[in-house]
Amino acid sequence: MKCYIICIQTLCGRISPVGFGSQKDRHHLERWRHRTDATLLGAGSLREGDPKLEVPFGKVPQRRVRALITMSGDIPTNKSIFGSGPKPFIFCSKKEEENLKRRFSDMAHLFPVDLLAPRELDLTRVCHILEEHGVKRLLIEGGGTLNFYALKQKIADELIVTIAPKLLTSNRGIRLVQGECDLGHPFMNLELISCKTHLETGELFLRYRIKKEQDIG
Repeated sequence: MKCYIICIQTLCGRISPVGFGSQKDRHHLERWRHRTDATLLGAGSLREGDPKLEVPFGKVPQRRVRALITMSGDIPTNKSIFGSGPKPFIFCSKKEEENLKRRFSDMAHLFPVDLLAPRELDLTRVCHILEEHGVKRLLIEGGGTLNFYALKQKIADELIVTIAPKLLTSNRGIRLVQGECDLGHPFMNLELISCKTHLETGELFLRYRIKKEQDIG
């Protein structure tokens, strides 16, 4: 499976609050959804927004997987993802399985997975389940904690990031990668694949290959 992390961030590296991207970035995201077979979204990102995970022209393909992942089980039932399109997948800890089964039995497909640490789900197992359902290209749409674990567990192959011409001048906001430990010494190495600018919006569209340990000499 090929796995991509996609996000938009401020110049200071914050990916929230949501909604600061332009229509150009929205179309960019929808095109990447169209190129991939599934989206994986953290429950925190769902709570903060209300994405349908549409591709271009407002479509929600019946054969494209829309997946959520949660440790806490805190998933609101009143989001658009449960009201239209194919039933989403929910990946959760085995501890939350019964709670979510009661709440989402008719609204989603539930998949409990093992923990690698007290608050860390096994994303390799998540990828294997998605592969069993025909997913060859996975788009991770955040948030920062999911991005962190995808990099920590080395399931991510590329990072697709839009840099918006904005600075967050408060202490609010989630970082692109938000976790409890270092992932590099002190940096994680990336290789630039492409760089495009859009002068009208001031946005910079970047695509990087994530260099794994075996790539570093």
